[in-house]
Amino acid sequence: MLEITITLLLTILSITMLIYIFLTKDIITAAIGTALISLFASILFLIMKAPDVAMTEAAIGAALSGAIIIGVIIRIKKEHR
Repeated sequence: MLEITITLLLTILSITMLIYIFLTKDIITAAIGTALISLFASILFLIMKAPDVAMTEAAIGAALSGAIIIGVIIRIKKEHR
């Protein structure tokens, strides 16, 4: 029962974050939101008893991709000044 509740909560949080990303005007906030969605997905993979997929999603999806996207955004903003 607890797994179902956590899964439902993470699904609702992911959908809410997607809507927020779609409506926001700030690009860095949207990039952080995508990293959070990847973090939620990695937690869902842990609940589904797939720790290898969860670790890969957390490392690449949340950490590396988020850092690269934010780094590119910051670099583009500096070049346009």
